[in-house]
Amino acid sequence: MRAIVFENFKTFPTLTDVQKPTPGPGEVLLKVAGAGACHSDVAIYDDFEEGAPGAQKPPFVLGHENSGWVEEVGEGVDGFTKGDAYLVYGPIGCQHCRACSRGQDTYCENAATNPYMGVGLGRDGGMAEYVTVPARNLVPLGDADPIDAAPLSDAGLTPYHAIKLALPHLAGGGRFALVIGLGGLGQLGVQILTALTGATVIATDMKEDAMAKAEAAGAITVPGGPDQVARIREITGGKGVDAAFDFVGAAGTVKVAMESMAVKGRCTIVGIAGGSFEWSFFTNPYEATITNTYWGTIEELHEVVDMYRAGQITPEVERFTLDNGLDAYRKLQAGELSARAVVVPHGE
Repeated sequence: MRAIVFENFKTFPTLTDVQKPTPGPGEVLLKVAGAGACHSDVAIYDDFEEGAPGAQKPPFVLGHENSGWVEEVGEGVDGFTKGDAYLVYGPIGCQHCRACSRGQDTYCENAATNPYMGVGLGRDGGMAEYVTVPARNLVPLGDADPIDAAPLSDAGLTPYHAIKLALPHLAGGGRFALVIGLGGLGQLGVQILTALTGATVIATDMKEDAMAKAEAAGAITVPGGPDQVARIREITGGKGVDAAFDFVGAAGTVKVAMESMAVKGRCTIVGIAGGSFEWSFFTNPYEATITNTYWGTIEELHEVVDMYRAGQITPEVERFTLDNGLDAYRKLQAGELSARAVVVPHGE
């Protein structure tokens, strides 16, 4: 079968022929419906060096945002019907520590000794015609479109997890939420906040088209610039935002988030651009916290799918054939995508 493979560090991936996988005990073989191209994939092949923290040993098939139809099941697996559509929970932990037992493989206590981080993260992923997945990692999609659903496994789950943890800060009248960075995660973040809270959602970015999409989803937008924080505080009546979500994570965006905070607010850094922030007792609003999150739990992915099936969230995707899948990564790196790239190995 054909697949997009990470061959080596600092090397652009290749479209090549690999052996079709066979499901092992406890696994399901999926015929891939869609595989989302993510900036984390770019980091795998372009940013990491061998031996660096988080680096995954090549070669393996890329793709950690996956959906597909059941094709075959392995030994010990039942309850699945061929042709049914599922979304894939990508992280795979040891599955017996406390974190994994609550469905939070991202915080697996044995991550340092696990053979890989997940599907498409050290283990063969979904940028291929077929992929094997632990049966436990499959979330049913019912009759919902599995191709457009593919990015929800990361671009939907990641903001959902961050927002769900911040919900106590947004409960009640007169609350404000700030979304920084309106790429795939940020746009879904706006939709999730609008669906789950009554807060006024403020969204900020440098791109006018991205802000227009956020406005259509119910946000008030503020363009980047020297008066960015002042404008955000003006919208909140001077008090600042009760919860901020930085989907970039650069030093400048973290600074904007923290300078926009209200007393007792919560700032969550979701983006991994590596920015830092200098905290001071005299400048930090009292009891305002800054934290970070990574991905989410399998239970939360079920909840994300519920929102998708109810029409509360709609990922915007640009579809690519597997033959043109490398173009998805080229456009992603060049900043030429206005939607989440989804590779469709078997056509429409």
